[in-house]
Amino acid sequence: MTGEARRLPRRQVAGSVPVADVMGGQVVGHLGNLSEGGLLLLATQPLCEDALYQLEFALDGTTIGVGAHLLWSAPANTPGQAWCGFRFLTISEVHRARVRAWVESGA
Repeated sequence: MTGEARRLPRRQVAGSVPVADVMGGQVVGHLGNLSEGGLLLLATQPLCEDALYQLEFALDGTTIGVGAHLLWSAPANTPGQAWCGFRFLTISEVHRARVRAWVESGA
């Protein structure tokens, strides 16, 4: 992860926002926090570090689709769950702007 990506503002996600693996067709976890450059996921399914994923989640009524690289994972306090850090590789400019506006509106 570049230092620049880590400096992007991020916002904690209140409540439960499911994140789906588009290729696998299942919910793999829930958003922990979000920036226009990546997300923190509380994974409820096993994921592979250094793998690429097509993820989808809803943000204020808009379905956001991203191509993401799983940079790291660490066990969570609950057995069978893990914290996973993703960097966005692909996100449309419309979705990037939507995420940016969401982050800026509540930080």
